[in-house]
Amino acid sequence: MIIHDFTSQSSLMNQFISELREVTIQKDSMRFRRNIERVGEILSYECSKILARTTEIIETPLGTKEMTLPAKDVVICSILRAGLPLHQGILNYFDTAENAFVSAYRNHIDDGDEFEIVVNYMATPSLEGKTLLLVDPMLATGRTMKSVYDVLLQQGIPKNIHIISVLGSTQGVDYVKEHFPEDTHLWIAAVDNELNSRGYIIPGLGDAGDLAYGTKRHFDSAQ
Repeated sequence: MIIHDFTSQSSLMNQFISELREVTIQKDSMRFRRNIERVGEILSYECSKILARTTEIIETPLGTKEMTLPAKDVVICSILRAGLPLHQGILNYFDTAENAFVSAYRNHIDDGDEFEIVVNYMATPSLEGKTLLLVDPMLATGRTMKSVYDVLLQQGIPKNIHIISVLGSTQGVDYVKEHFPEDTHLWIAAVDNELNSRGYIIPGLGDAGDLAYGTKRHFDSAQ
């Protein structure tokens, strides 16, 4: 795996990350969503530098110009619901991309530390031979990302895979590095070194989905 970790880089993105972490600022859910969106925009720009290219002749009012442009084979797949603002930030830049959505969540067994990943919804175009941008703001254990990827493979084998996350743990980065193809690219704004017993990033920023959209409950559709 090729890892693009911006943790130690001094840039404007650090301002957005610090606001995402800050308990007083993150209470403003609109600002929280927008900061995730802005991180997605920056990571999209960085990612775009290495995507496949095509050459097109562009007609201007006074002539023509040959331009090198990113290939139009991108599918953005976000993990609901926390991935939505990050998805929007990426879509702001890859505005001609196809879109996919997968619902996945942790089911803590008997409310203990152990959990399983439940995937219960997917909407996606074919992924065969395309560039997949797999989007989730939090890369904690990496198990959700792997479970979603396994389900997505039912829709075809991507030509290229790029994982885009706002914040991760060292353990999560190591997990996806082990379980994804070697030529996968990981784009991540910040990495923390610790997970707690329930698999949450320390110091992290809390539950990104709750901070963006409010607290939730999980319901068994069979009931």
